[in-house]
Amino acid sequence: MWQDTRTDKICNELAKDGGQNRFRPKVGLPLATYFSGPKIKWMLDNVEGLRDAAEKGDAIFGNIDTWEIWWLTGGPDGGAHVTDVSNASRTMLMNLETLDWDDEILGIMGIPRKMLPKVVPSSDPNFYGMTPKDGPFEDAIPVCGDLGDQQAALVGQTCFDVGEAKNTYGTGCFMLLNTGTKPIPSESGLLTTLGYKIGDNPAVYCLEGSIAITGALVQWLRDNLNFFDFSQHVEEYAKRVEDSGGIYFVPAFSGLFAPYWKSDARGVIVGLTRYINKNHIARAALEATAYQTREVLDAMNKDSGVNLKALKVDGGMVYNELLMQFQADILGVPVVRPVVAETTALGAAYAAGLAVGFWNNLNDLRANWQIAKTWEPAMDAGKRAELYKGWLKAVERTFNWVE
Repeated sequence: MWQDTRTDKICNELAKDGGQNRFRPKVGLPLATYFSGPKIKWMLDNVEGLRDAAEKGDAIFGNIDTWEIWWLTGGPDGGAHVTDVSNASRTMLMNLETLDWDDEILGIMGIPRKMLPKVVPSSDPNFYGMTPKDGPFEDAIPVCGDLGDQQAALVGQTCFDVGEAKNTYGTGCFMLLNTGTKPIPSESGLLTTLGYKIGDNPAVYCLEGSIAITGALVQWLRDNLNFFDFSQHVEEYAKRVEDSGGIYFVPAFSGLFAPYWKSDARGVIVGLTRYINKNHIARAALEATAYQTREVLDAMNKDSGVNLKALKVDGGMVYNELLMQFQADILGVPVVRPVVAETTALGAAYAAGLAVGFWNNLNDLRANWQIAKTWEPAMDAGKRAELYKGWLKAVERTFNWVE
């Protein structure tokens, strides 16, 4: 999975010639364990017989979207071996300009091109394929919408205009900013990624801030420390105290992603005194998500020059009232939750619906988006600056922990 760090040595070796940003001009991504290109290389190098099979065309690759489409359209009996531009852009193998696999990078990583899926639009009126008549549905239906997790949430949030952004709160946290039809290189540690491509229309690009551990930190408190039985109980404990008691919890369990990209970082809790109890730690864990989001938003402002007026939010953690209010406070802008908060599934449905003509255009989708709740910032600007300064100090304590 994306949090697996076993490709760390591969990334370090690749970085010896050109540094961590060696491939960034082409693919928009730094060398990091997050992405699947080095994972393919690891498997080819370590799984006996796999490289020979791949070179013969007997072993093929796909992210989870490719695997699902393959089976939905017939599997070994003629299934479509495809991936859309948004998923392809996260492999570290797709050229952002050509929207196709980059032969130079494939050569450097030793990945046979024939094992890779065809890159297709996110919403394809020509369809990727049809489900078999004797398949999971009563009749053959077209499979024609495919989006990466976060890009699907962007579409589900109808962020179709340049400067619109959304943040998804799940196991990790992912903020995407629509930057239009030209990729914008990041100078602030963000990813340049494909947002979506609707049919023959030009591809739309995004800046993305990827945070490794957010909801996963609550799971860690639940499973590793047995703080509570259910993740939603974290809010109950956090509400028992007025603040975090001066502590900060930086969850760099698998290194730091945006905007640092430091694989040698590890998690810390700083500022501990005898006054601190379980409730303070629970609150600090929630606040960590909001602080990390603030770091990403600051980086987006630097790269794009866009000052966000409001943040659209989605994902499982957006029902945590304390977190959403603190998020608005630490950002200093309103936080807006839509009626349908599971926007990833919604975005994929939108892509398919556009392909078959269920919706006529993007304006139909905009009209379908509705606000459920807005949190307004209520924190004094001076306190906001003081708290954030402490967070940045805490983050520095995580650096260079792994030799």
